[in-house]
Amino acid sequence: MSVKVSPRPIRELARAWAIAKKDLRIHYLRPGLIMFGILFPVFLFISFAVGRDVSPVVLVPGFVAMTIFFSASSTGAMSVPTERKTKTYDRLLTAPVSPVSILLGQTLAGFFFAVAISAIPLLIGVLWYGVGVASVAALVIGICLASFEFSAMGIMFAAMPTDNPGDVMMVLNFVRLPLLFVSGIFVPIEAMGSFGFAAALSPLTFPVDLLRYAFGGVCYYGVAWDVVGVLAFTALFFALGVALHERNRKKA
Repeated sequence: MSVKVSPRPIRELARAWAIAKKDLRIHYLRPGLIMFGILFPVFLFISFAVGRDVSPVVLVPGFVAMTIFFSASSTGAMSVPTERKTKTYDRLLTAPVSPVSILLGQTLAGFFFAVAISAIPLLIGVLWYGVGVASVAALVIGICLASFEFSAMGIMFAAMPTDNPGDVMMVLNFVRLPLLFVSGIFVPIEAMGSFGFAAALSPLTFPVDLLRYAFGGVCYYGVAWDVVGVLAFTALFFALGVALHERNRKKA
């Protein structure tokens, strides 16, 4: 017996992919996104890494995760308000495309952008610091899951009713910067002492821990819990993003 797949999900995925390709072609590699998504985490990492006696096995996974964190979450925060300003977003909402497909397409665009950008810190870690990869599978899974998670996070913040990307980026940075210091990037979770409980509340902790396993073969929570944590935050961000975008659309 052959199993027939409903054409509706396939059509919606095709529409989401078309939106993702449009966003990748139009919005990304613009000055604002390059600054907030690429240069900012690079200079932030350099400021904390230079002169510190920290093992590259600790620094490099944090560098990769931080670059994905900023690049993926900045994409939607920059592109969605820009599309509101140019009225492109309004045309998408009136097209025969579901709101979920629109947001999925924009999330996918941030996902592919972050995966591509992750090659920069990865090459720096392998070629400059000489860090080896202990698990290629964990590295690929960690990069992909983190890219989708933080892209969904950026789409969620982009639900703010504004057509100015700077407004979204200001609020987003107000959340992102504190997360850097409780997620095991600069200080391992096991060395945080009484502040270690805060790490489990950060969406950045689990990708960092998973990437640390990929490079060093050890992690704090375990690979399974890291994957569950990333998937849980991804579902939360995307669901909240859809709900907030829909609420603002109905108000408008």
